[in-house]
Amino acid sequence: MGVDSGLPDYRGTEGFWRAYPPYARLGLAFEEIADPVHFAADPEFAWGFYGHRLALYRATVPHSGFAVLRRWADRLPTRVFTSNVDGQFQRAGFAEDDVTECHGSIHHLQCTADCGQPVWPADGVEVVVEEETMRAAAPLPACPACGALARPNILMFGDYDWTPDRTSAQLARHRTFLRSGDRTRLVVIELGAGSAVPTVRRESELASATSGALIRINVREPHVRHGRGVELAAPAAATLAALDRLTFR
Repeated sequence: MGVDSGLPDYRGTEGFWRAYPPYARLGLAFEEIADPVHFAADPEFAWGFYGHRLALYRATVPHSGFAVLRRWADRLPTRVFTSNVDGQFQRAGFAEDDVTECHGSIHHLQCTADCGQPVWPADGVEVVVEEETMRAAAPLPACPACGALARPNILMFGDYDWTPDRTSAQLARHRTFLRSGDRTRLVVIELGAGSAVPTVRRESELASATSGALIRINVREPHVRHGRGVELAAPAAATLAALDRLTFR
């Protein structure tokens, strides 16, 4: 979904390394960078990656497909379930209470010392990153309660320290939404969700399993198991525009 807005495609080392040449020189894959151990072992290295992404996502304008989804949401009860941590749905105008970010958000932080400070917004947090080395300069983001190092409230690879409170509240609202409507009239539109980390794909299939409809839009992996859905091997923005013309215009 984010690639059509110009965001990097992190799938596979080639796409990741094109976006971040310093990591190509080090021979490090995305999964090795997006690992919470770096916040303890080398916080400048950890915040170099996440600080760069935070600035990138703040500067990115959501593509036209987000506007299509917003128009549909004005007509029909709608919720967003996303594994993206970039906050693009909120920036496109979706209400905070209508979005479930199952892997957390880079726009919120948590304390690495687990001092009891609730998850807080990253508003106003600026991280200076040297792009040649992808290392962050001091001062690094800190917990407002105890002063310990802060980290993004994102579920990383091999992450046993993620604070899930914010996402758990979102999930509760999501489940209430699914229970409250007529499931036979539910349409799930899945956009670019991969199978390597299949959180969104599983949720899509589960939500649409009882007489709902699933439309899977995916350039690389459009296959729907058991034939229970529509497969569209195409990019998000162009496909949403085409569906909009066919359905609502």
